[in-house]
Amino acid sequence: MEKVNLADKLATFEDPWVPKVVGELNGQYVKVAKFEGEYVWHHHADEDELFLVVEGRIRILFRDREVALGPGEFCIVPRGVEHKPVADRKSSVLLFEPAATRNTGNVDHGYTIEAKELERI
Repeated sequence: MEKVNLADKLATFEDPWVPKVVGELNGQYVKVAKFEGEYVWHHHADEDELFLVVEGRIRILFRDREVALGPGEFCIVPRGVEHKPVADRKSSVLLFEPAATRNTGNVDHGYTIEAKELERI
């Protein structure tokens, strides 16, 4: 039972689209990541996914619309919904999702990191 300082954790890395685990509870991972540029269209068949902006601005694109998020705002993407995160400039995001969630969901991509390979910081 120790506090976690998100700013300190986010300061330990720069690479975009490489989530890091900063906590775990009830089978869920709390992750931080830097977003910059466009991610890949994907969905998660069995997992919901929460995106909370810590710093900067991101957009979550859906096939029929987009949701713009700034600091302190979050969006929950329901399981099965295809989406694509985008950040026009480097932004910091907290992710909350089941521990087994594959970051690129149903898509194999250069950004893919299997859940068991995620770094804990």
